[in-house]
Amino acid sequence: MVLKKLIMKFYITTLFILLNIEVIKAQTRNLSYFVEQAKINSPLINKSKNASTVAELDLKQIKSILSKPVVNLEANVLFAPIISHDNNSNHFEFVSSGATNYSGYDLSYADGGRYETFVSVRQPLFTGSVYENFAKKAEITKQINENSITLTQHELEQLVNHQYILCLKAKKQSEISLELVKELKEQLQIMKNLVKNAIYEQTDLMLLRIELQNYENENLSNQAEYKNNLYGLNLLCGINDTNFVEIQDVNFELKYDKINHSQFLTAFKLDSLSLTADQILFEQKYKPQLNLLANTGLSAIYTPSLNRLGFSTGLSFTWNIFDGNQRTIQREKTNINLKSLEFEKQNFITRYDIQKSKYLNNINSVNQQINALNKQLIDYRQLLEIYKLKLSQAQISIMDFKNLIKEIALKKQENVILNMEKQALINSYNYWNF
Repeated sequence: MVLKKLIMKFYITTLFILLNIEVIKAQTRNLSYFVEQAKINSPLINKSKNASTVAELDLKQIKSILSKPVVNLEANVLFAPIISHDNNSNHFEFVSSGATNYSGYDLSYADGGRYETFVSVRQPLFTGSVYENFAKKAEITKQINENSITLTQHELEQLVNHQYILCLKAKKQSEISLELVKELKEQLQIMKNLVKNAIYEQTDLMLLRIELQNYENENLSNQAEYKNNLYGLNLLCGINDTNFVEIQDVNFELKYDKINHSQFLTAFKLDSLSLTADQILFEQKYKPQLNLLANTGLSAIYTPSLNRLGFSTGLSFTWNIFDGNQRTIQREKTNINLKSLEFEKQNFITRYDIQKSKYLNNINSVNQQINALNKQLIDYRQLLEIYKLKLSQAQISIMDFKNLIKEIALKKQENVILNMEKQALINSYNYWNF
């Protein structure tokens, strides 16, 4: 019976451990997960995709306007009653029979009444070139939206990377604190025996405990910062999740100049094409416009009858000859906008080159600092082993050991900060070199 209980307890414990392992695995996230979620949940990307769809529908609408006839059903019924004064009497006539002395509209206005029912057709002619210009404008709009999506995705990636680095920094700083806590706990066990043997004093043990508490508090602070940065990462990516997750390490690599044309400059090119296309569309109204007109139906006075059914057809021609030099003014506005765009482009190219050079220089500087610090940490690790040995033999003071631990902690924290700064600089350089 006892053996059965032990087996059951072992089974439950094993199952609990396995379930915990699965939960931990489920709560691990890498950078790619957050970047993809940010792209999926981005309102700007969604808006640009919808704008492209709307542009396609606009083109279909324009094609329908330019190529398909417009058919309207029109109906009019008009009555013009009068008050007749003929034969020295006043009487109301809904439809006059030929009064000569009366009050009301002149009989020639409607001859007593008018009945009209038409089906009219208006068909634009020779609009092929007009449609082509609208199609070119729609294609440019589509390319602008696609480029906007590409740039938004690139910017989101840069922002998510930066926030991820902040999370990783807090996580690594917490790991350093835990490592020091573990180290001090081991030394405390050694110290307890040495205090019992009166090799060290009780105050020495208290100093080490206080230092241990400091690093435990530091770890709590780093954990809180990690959670806060994780909330910021979820907020940036549109992830509705408040659970604590572990993030994986990341190591960015420089994307050196392997591009012939910056994607940022594509936006200036497309904006320029869009301004030119708008100018072409504006000038469409100065071209001659020809429409085919036709209608059929009923037009009658007095009482409608079948012998008043008929039809008419013809052409309408319009050509804008003069409108106060609006065409010239619009061309000047377009040219000014194109010049402004070119100025912005040249200014961007200058900033683009300066930014890349600045980040490369900063990366080289940080690399030098990291290399020097890594050499220091090797020496510190060797020194720590010596101090631990001497501490066990009561050959050094607790203050010296405590100060060494503090120096090592500061150097490790500095190493984390420099490495995270390097990752942030590489992320910024890769953002500009796009």
